[in-house]
Amino acid sequence: MTTKLILLGAGKIGDAILNLLSHTGDYQITVADRDPQRLKYVEQAAFPNVKVVQADLSDKNAVTELIRDHQVTLSACPYFLTPIIAGAAKAANSHYFDLTEDVESTRVVKQLAEGADCAFVPQCGLAPGFISIVANDVAKRFDRLRDVNMRVGALPTYPSNALKYNLTWSTDGLINEYCNPCEAIVDGDLRETSALEEIEHFSLDGVDYEAFNTSGGLGTLCESLAGKVQNLNYKTVRYPGHRDIVKMLIRDLQLGQPDRRHILKEVMEASIPMTKQDVVLVFVSVAGTREGRLEQETYAKKIYSQVVNGQLLSAIQLTTASGICAMVDLVVQGKLPKHGLVRQEQATLSDFLANRFGRYYAV
Repeated sequence: MTTKLILLGAGKIGDAILNLLSHTGDYQITVADRDPQRLKYVEQAAFPNVKVVQADLSDKNAVTELIRDHQVTLSACPYFLTPIIAGAAKAANSHYFDLTEDVESTRVVKQLAEGADCAFVPQCGLAPGFISIVANDVAKRFDRLRDVNMRVGALPTYPSNALKYNLTWSTDGLINEYCNPCEAIVDGDLRETSALEEIEHFSLDGVDYEAFNTSGGLGTLCESLAGKVQNLNYKTVRYPGHRDIVKMLIRDLQLGQPDRRHILKEVMEASIPMTKQDVVLVFVSVAGTREGRLEQETYAKKIYSQVVNGQLLSAIQLTTASGICAMVDLVVQGKLPKHGLVRQEQATLSDFLANRFGRYYAV
């Protein structure tokens, strides 16, 4: 029996989601977007089991009607549309999934999830998303926790500009992460920390990296591990030198101010090329006590771009899309709750990696 699913947003990540879901034969998919060029591309790509609809996704009533009769709703739209789409999904009684890293819009989703008859699964993807599943899995192996450090980067395989960076996903989401306050647990207390601060350096496989605070990557893990861990933090990984340039743009030139972020977006999209030759780095380090001894355990993984169903997907496309698709599968299959708020860390790492989409993280 096929599941009726609607995907809202046909951009870079939406494209990868369609690739993964449509070829299974288990999902009958409607994809909606306001951009006729994106929809034309979807039609030309000839994804099986997919039909397209042009729609204004900022109109809650219109979105509710679109969603109605679909058991599952996936949002691959910018974070500022999250409250509208999540509200429409609740009105249509459709399981809701999104990719947002935005803390404020996720709070709205949590409120909508209270008492809901359908599942609300926000912050799927890579970070937030898979990184929380890994961190929670490693943390469960300790009797008492001291430090949980989470590091994720989506990086060009061949960096060649001053930023040592190429655009690989949503520019709005990237700027959001660089500008908004971050959550952390410090000495047992939940705190807000500043983005772009607390820079550190490390090496992996002979390559040097830097990492610094960015917003949203922890998802709901601060709540899940509150009272159980001394220190919990998330940082984005880049090649050395990137943070200083970005900090100059956002702080010194004040392009991080809400009324000037559109300038930063225009500059970045006009100056920094996209690439599908990228690598995703996942690095989790947990320290705590086991059988009375202080120990540390680390999970490290690199995922590269690859061809899937005849289409080249960048590493960030593949990891983000496979993350949300795996969570959809796990809910539909009954391996996760089908009502109320579902946190990423409620999925076990073994279930996730055994999934047909989650396996892309295991190779």
